[in-house]
Amino acid sequence: MATSMTARNWIGYLCESLVASGAMPTWEAAAYLTDNLFGEAPNLRLHETKAPYEAASQFFQRVYSPLVEAAERAVDLPASSMIHIFTDISLTGNSAVLVVYFPGENRPHQLLLLDGAQAWNLVFADADAFNVWAEERYRWIKEALEVAVARTRQAEPLAVTI
Repeated sequence: MATSMTARNWIGYLCESLVASGAMPTWEAAAYLTDNLFGEAPNLRLHETKAPYEAASQFFQRVYSPLVEAAERAVDLPASSMIHIFTDISLTGNSAVLVVYFPGENRPHQLLLLDGAQAWNLVFADADAFNVWAEERYRWIKEALEVAVARTRQAEPLAVTI
């Protein structure tokens, strides 16, 4: 079942996202992802930095943002809408990653994903294991976004012609 869910090379997708955003060159992006996603837990690299809070926050943004971007591309979003990723970082326990949909036009926002994780324990045995994990989150976000957009469209008042 896990293999049938994996349709993408999410490592390549994340690497391309880091390069396209200007965050880092290709060789650095590949090294960053390899160093921080693979190996044995705990990954002490994120705790050994001078600013572990910022390193963990940046790590979560770099991992989750491409998943959110892929979900946004798969759903027909209203022009006024946007999606934002929030992180609540804990250096001793679970951090929270929240993906929130803002439909625009002063409508209530909707939570698409609340994922709890410890940045230093978010490591995988190999690329296949990461791809399964990433595909699962992508699908959660995409499905929640489809529901949120449909719910917002249903709540739109119909145009009245006189």
